[in-house]
Amino acid sequence: MSDSNWTDRIAGERMAVDQLFNDQVQASSFSSQQWGLVMTAVEFEIENPEDADEARIVADTSKLSSVMPEMERVANQSPMGGPGGDSSGSSGGLLSGVKDALGLGGSGGGDKQKEEEAAQLAQAYAEKLQEKLESNGRWDTIREQAQS
Repeated sequence: MSDSNWTDRIAGERMAVDQLFNDQVQASSFSSQQWGLVMTAVEFEIENPEDADEARIVADTSKLSSVMPEMERVANQSPMGGPGGDSSGSSGGLLSGVKDALGLGGSGGGDKQKEEEAAQLAQAYAEKLQEKLESNGRWDTIREQAQS
């Protein structure tokens, strides 16, 4: 199911979907850099490629937990790459960092929420990707390639 050969053949569609999906990323709690990390951990698969009616692209998000620590580091950096400290950052600022250090911030729950949001966003991306392939008339060809 996770034959990367078909994924190599959709680079153009992926770039187009990246552009279209940018608004959804901006509306999320992720920065562009964090979304890039999410996408490095997500693999796309085609479920039921043999059935034209049931086939669909799904996001395998099982590796998201591996990028969560790096996403937290990115969130805690200022735009210039240094440590963040003001409250304008997505990390919640200095007070949030102090709470986390004392074990009062519940960053574990925040990580879980972030991971769930990332998984939902990745699946939405997968759906947009399939829509793009369908609109280009390439879905059946790609689906058939995923069967082999």
